[in-house]
Amino acid sequence: MYKHQFDFTENDFRVIQKLIYDYAGISLNDAKQNLVYSRLTRRLRANNITNFSSYLEFLSKDKNEWQLFINALTTNLTSFFREPHHFPILARHIKNLDTRETIALWSCAASTGEEPYSMAMTMVELFGSYTPPVRIIATDIDTQALEQAKAGIYSMEKVDMLTPDQLRPFFLKGEGKNAGLVKIREELKDIVTFRQVNLLNEDWSVRAPFAAIFCRNVMIYLDKKTQMAILQRFAPLLAPKGLLFVGHSENIILISDLFKLHSRTVYQLKQE
Repeated sequence: MYKHQFDFTENDFRVIQKLIYDYAGISLNDAKQNLVYSRLTRRLRANNITNFSSYLEFLSKDKNEWQLFINALTTNLTSFFREPHHFPILARHIKNLDTRETIALWSCAASTGEEPYSMAMTMVELFGSYTPPVRIIATDIDTQALEQAKAGIYSMEKVDMLTPDQLRPFFLKGEGKNAGLVKIREELKDIVTFRQVNLLNEDWSVRAPFAAIFCRNVMIYLDKKTQMAILQRFAPLLAPKGLLFVGHSENIILISDLFKLHSRTVYQLKQE
């Protein structure tokens, strides 16, 4: 280990590796030691703790700190319309469905909300209405990220890649003390429901079937065993011809024989 301000031993790292793997399925390799240190030192400072072994002892006794520990070690890299080729595919897919019943979509790693709000914008544009026959469930393990998502407030830098035609109908521009910020319109928020879900938990508490599930850039943090277990649970939650969207570097055919390629990084059940 490198010399740090806070005592951080090899054993401390091994304990943290096991804790985050057992709880969230996140597999931290040895190259992540400095990342773990940098992300958790703020928690030591917040609790006036001077070494990691004491922090881990404190963590075992404090349920509130446990969630903050999980939040600190999860990755929330996201943006509006990230991997933009997915959204026209989603729109075409939904357009071909029978819309006499409400269509359900799931963003299972919603982070700070950019993905599910992008899905909602796509649905509003598709149906030409702020009340499309669609409900979006947006979940994440990180409670702090979910609070940001529910608030729907972003810096102008977060939306600088969007066109004026995308900004105008979906965002309110901040003024005065809120200058430099934008806020998602309430009509768009009403389409999305945010909830904490740990994909390793037995009960996801989501209502299937889903016309599409977005699980993008999640599998890259999990080992093969965990990836396969999650994919097996996704399969029965998909509606007939339902689509599973994954990240640009994820190929689920390599880890599961349940799915076949529909289009680039989009899959459907092989039996269909």
